[in-house]
Amino acid sequence: MTMTRRDFLSAAAAVAATPVFGATATAAALPREADIVVIGAGAAGIAAARRIQAGNRKVIMVEATDRVGGRCQTDTATFDVPFDRGARWLHNPDTNPMIRLARGAGLEILTAPLGRKIRVGRRNARAGETEEFLAALVRAHRAIDEASRGKADQSCASVLPKDLGDWAGTAEFVLGPGATGKDLKDISVIDKARAQERNAAIACRQGLGTLLGKLGEPIPVALSTPASRIEWGSRDVTVVTPAGKIDARAAIVTVSSNVLAAGNIKFSPDIPKRYLDAAAKLSLGSYDHIALQLPGNPLGLGRDDVIVEQSNSTKTALLFANVGSSSLCVIDVAGSFGRDLAAQGEPAMVAFAVEWLTKLFGSDVAAAVKRSSATRWDAAPFALGAMSAAVPGGQPSRKVLGEPIGCMYLAGEATHETLWGTVDGAWESGERAAEAALKRIGALRESEPATAPARAPRRHRRAVPSRIATPASPID
Repeated sequence: MTMTRRDFLSAAAAVAATPVFGATATAAALPREADIVVIGAGAAGIAAARRIQAGNRKVIMVEATDRVGGRCQTDTATFDVPFDRGARWLHNPDTNPMIRLARGAGLEILTAPLGRKIRVGRRNARAGETEEFLAALVRAHRAIDEASRGKADQSCASVLPKDLGDWAGTAEFVLGPGATGKDLKDISVIDKARAQERNAAIACRQGLGTLLGKLGEPIPVALSTPASRIEWGSRDVTVVTPAGKIDARAAIVTVSSNVLAAGNIKFSPDIPKRYLDAAAKLSLGSYDHIALQLPGNPLGLGRDDVIVEQSNSTKTALLFANVGSSSLCVIDVAGSFGRDLAAQGEPAMVAFAVEWLTKLFGSDVAAAVKRSSATRWDAAPFALGAMSAAVPGGQPSRKVLGEPIGCMYLAGEATHETLWGTVDGAWESGERAAEAALKRIGALRESEPATAPARAPRRHRRAVPSRIATPASPID
C-alpha cells in the first residue's frame, strides 16, 4: 500500500530573559516599536513576517524557544542524517510557495518515494490481503464522506462500517492517529471530509527545520523571548516580554491552539471567550517519532519504505525506514496510545519501538540498535502537542480563529479550514494574517490583490482511495 505522509513536530527549549537576535537585527536590545509584531517563529510566523517585510513595514518577531521553526525542527547532531523531529513533508507541489522558496534558498527538494508494505505478523501482506485492506479503507472513506453531509456533526468512529473485519484496527489507525494524531472518536466527520487533499509528499533533503531556518534569516527575531501578556485595543497593541515591551499597530499571534486555550499568554482585556472555546475544540493531537539507528539494514527494507501492520487495535505504530538511504528508521506513535506512551518517557518509547520491530522482523533488531532518540511534543511547553483536528461539532471553530480580535490576528495550521495539520496550511495562514494586518494599518489597499492567493479547496476523500492516507507528524 502506498502511504502518503504527513508529519510533525519538534522540541521546545527553556525560557530565557535575555533575547537572542537573528542575523538582521542591528540593536543589542529588544526593539520597542514596530508596525506589526509577530508572536511565534514557526511556519505561520515566518510567512507573516516575510509578507510584512515585502510590504515595506517594520516587523519584529518574538519566539519563546531558542530557535526558529516551531513544530519544524531538524536534528543534525544525533544521527548521520538530518532527522526531522517534527514535520517531515510538504504537499501540493503545483501550488505550494514554500517549494519554490526552498529551491531559491539552495536546498534540495525531492518527491518522497512511496513504500507499499503491510506486515501480517512476520511476513508481508499477500495481494488478496492488501485488496481486503483497500476495500476496508474505501468503505470507511465513504462512510465518513456520507456522514459529513448530514444535519449534525458526529465523530468519525461513530460512522465506521461494522464490516471492516481483520483490518478494522489498521484502518482506524491510518485514518485517525496516523493522519491526525487523534483517535477517530475524537475527530469531526465534517473536519475530516473537508480536508484538502495532501497531494504528493515533498521532502527537503536538508530537513524542514533547516528550510524554515533559511526562510527566517532575513527577519529580525528575538529568541528565548516569550510573550507573557498582550495589551490590545482597536488601534494598537503592546506585547510584554521578559526583555521589555513592544508597541505596535497590529499583532499576529501564531501560538498553537493548545497554548492559546491553556491561557499561557495573558490578554488585557481578555479576548472573547468564543476564541478560547474555538481553540479548545481544535485541540492538538499527539504524534511522536521514535528514531533508531539500525546499521546494516537488518529489516531488509528499501529507502523510505513505509510500513504498517495488521492490527486488532490502534495500539500500533508506523515505520518510516532507511530515511534518505541512511540507517535511520523512525517509528511513529500517535493518538491516545502514543500520548500515554510518551508520558512514560523516552526509555519506554524506545523499548516499545524495539519490541514492535522485533514482533514484525525478528529478534535481531534489538542487538542492531546503535543510537536512539524520541520526541515528546505533548510535553513541549510552547507547543503542547502535534497538530489540530476538530472534535465533533468543532469544525466551524477554524473560521472563528480566523477572525480578527481588535488589531490582533491569529494564524497557524489550526486556523486553516482545509489545510489544517500541515506546514502548507500554517504558511498560508501566516500570509493571510499579514495581508489583513497590512490592510488594517493602511499599508495595503483593500482592492490590492494578495501576494499569495488562497488555494481553492478540494475534497480530500475519494470514493476509491488509491493509497493509504498520508501519515502525520507534528504538523504534517
